[in-house]
Amino acid sequence: MDETDKKIIKILKNDSRAGYVEIGNQINLTEGAVRKRIKTLTDEGTICKFTIKINATEGAEAITLLTVEPSYPTQEVTKHIQTIPNVETIYEVTGEYDIIAVISGINVAEVNECIEKIRRVEGITKTNTMIVLRNI
Repeated sequence: MDETDKKIIKILKNDSRAGYVEIGNQINLTEGAVRKRIKTLTDEGTICKFTIKINATEGAEAITLLTVEPSYPTQEVTKHIQTIPNVETIYEVTGEYDIIAVISGINVAEVNECIEKIRRVEGITKTNTMIVLRNI
């Protein structure tokens, strides 16, 4: 990945709906060159998905810290959590917790439903959830 690819990713992080022409205009590339780079980034797995982020005033977001039973493989828990709707991002981390899951939904009830599904995943022994009040 070169500097141009990094610029494309930065633009897409800010606006996943940005078109090829718009991106090309911002970084001085043709629409075809941008299209080819995004396809390559997607094919090689650098870009995993294009998504939307609901404004905090329009939806709800939570950060859930998860502890995994030591004898249970963390990667297996992560794979299972990835399949749960409304889970936006997952981080495997070090420290007191093993996994951080970022969850978003249309409302708190939808986020709570997702958290309840996560709590039922085999291998999870503890959760600590924080509702996001505002993004700055």
